[in-house]
Amino acid sequence: MPSFEELENPNSSLATEIYTSDSVILGTYFYQENRSRVEFSELTSYLPDALVSTEDERFYQHSGIDFRGLARAIVKLGKGGGASTITQQLAKNLFNKGGSSSTLKRLTQKVKEYIVATKLERQYTKNEIIAMYLNTQGFLFNAIGIRSASRIYFGKEPKDLDVQESAILVAMLKNPRQFNPNREISKKISLTRRNVVFAQ
Repeated sequence: MPSFEELENPNSSLATEIYTSDSVILGTYFYQENRSRVEFSELTSYLPDALVSTEDERFYQHSGIDFRGLARAIVKLGKGGGASTITQQLAKNLFNKGGSSSTLKRLTQKVKEYIVATKLERQYTKNEIIAMYLNTQGFLFNAIGIRSASRIYFGKEPKDLDVQESAILVAMLKNPRQFNPNREISKKISLTRRNVVFAQ
């Protein structure tokens, strides 16, 4: 389990960005991951709206665990959609890298995610959780986090994304390879998934 200090300051590798004196980015250099941190205020409103409606529709009502979603998943044996909240997914991204093939270990990991999610909810605002979650997601093509993804896929900052671009990036969260708009093989299915995000 992460300590209080780790919850306060989660470890995430950030890229080094070089700017001109008039705040134009010259380049990005990264050692392990191409990740640049973004605050909630630097996101277009389309991103959190699409994220919550697609990934966790009761995000603003729960405290880290969606018990209705959990009950549905148990009744349907996990076949009725995922029960993980955005906060649980953030907990997994931050502190529980990689899954296990052992059922017992997976259940132990889930319990840890529940505990960490409730701690994160006490420690951070909902907006901070959304920003942290988007900062930890991988989007392929060396795009780790929403700022890198926005730049690599659309040549824009997250605050400048339009509704369609926001929906495409949120659609990729389900499976970045399968729903990647830059892969010839997955362009059509990427648009289909984007339309699901619109519908949500």
